[in-house]
Parts: sequence; C-alpha cells; structure tokens
Amino acid sequence: MASISLPTTNHVFPSAVHSQPKPTFISQNLSPVSNFSGSQFLGLKLCKPSNRSVPYSASVKTSVTAKVTKGSVPPSFTLKDQNGRSVSLSKFKGKPTVVYFYPADETPGCTKQACAFRDSYEKFKKAGAQVVGISGDDVESHKAFAAKYKLPFTLLSDEDNRVRKEWGVPGDLFGALPGRQTYVLDKNGVCRLIYNNQFQPEKHINETLKFLESA
Repeated sequence: MASISLPTTNHVFPSAVHSQPKPTFISQNLSPVSNFSGSQFLGLKLCKPSNRSVPYSASVKTSVTAKVTKGSVPPSFTLKDQNGRSVSLSKFKGKPTVVYFYPADETPGCTKQACAFRDSYEKFKKAGAQVVGISGDDVESHKAFAAKYKLPFTLLSDEDNRVRKEWGVPGDLFGALPGRQTYVLDKNGVCRLIYNNQFQPEKHINETLKFLESA
C-alpha cells in the first residue's frame, strides 16, 4: 500500500502574544461618589453629578504643602465678618485663637462642627481662647448661618479662597472638597497646633480644647 505523506506546517505564534503584560488596576481605596449621601460628604454642597472626569491637574491639589506650620506666623488677612465688618487677623492677638477653615455653611458636617464650637464656647473662653471660622461663603450666608444656630463667635468670608490658599489648607477628594483644617495660634500669633479631619468635624473641638487646657 502506498503511503501518503502529508505536508507539515509549523505554526509559529508571535512572541508578542505571550509577552503582552496584563493590565494593572490600581486601587485608590476611595468609595464611589455615588455611595455617599449629602450628609456623608460632611461639607460639600452637592449639585447634579457631572459626567466629566476629574482633570489630572486637580490631583495636585491634594498634595498642597502647608504654608502655615507649627512655630510659624500665618499670613495676615482682612476679611468681612457675618455683620459686614472688616476684621483683621491682628485683632485677635493677645489671646490664644482657634482659626478653623470649613467647607460651607448649612452642610451637615459644618453645622455639626459649628454647633460643637458653640456648645463648648464657654470652655474656650475659660481657656482664654477666641474662635474664628472661615469659609468661602459670602457675608449674607454667614449672617443667616450664625443667626440660625446662635453662633457666638466670628465667621469670616473668604469668597475667593485667597486666605485658604495663602495658609495652604489642603483639599480632599482630588481637590473637589475644600479642606477642614483647624489652627491654634498663641497670644503672639504663632501657630502651635494644626489639626485636619474632614469627616469627623466634632473632633476638631476635642483636639483643640485638649491642647488649650494642657498648655
């Protein structure tokens, strides 16, 4: 019987198929924005969600190098208070001063923080300290906020966020959320404590009181 020899074909697969790297997924350990309610943001006034992606440059805002450090004298400023009066930082010299930057009036977290400062205000006075809140809200917003919650301390309007930038207050969530940061200045205006905690606003009161009472 005649044998039939079939031609053999060498199938060569390009090496590139085997060498292509598998895609790497980097976890940011951030919960999806859609899982947060307005109250969980504790400071951001939410509007309709945007489909635009966060620009790359925005991520730089999370790594702001603080311009105010312990032992330094913060940049001076003059801002309008809730009554429309011009107030300078120098006005508070002579007593320890708690300066706290917060995201916005009438948001759940900022309201909790303001009311916690209000409820502990006598303790701050006993420690000889003054309390000053700063946000980007306008004078009318501050006036309504202070009146509604009977806030006994000064609120200052930093509408263009100039002071926030000059002090180097870092933002959160890739710069989408204004930072919540508290400074304690001594009677000479020197910074002695910096405390940052976005999502536990009431801790700012505990930490600053603890520091003032131990000083």
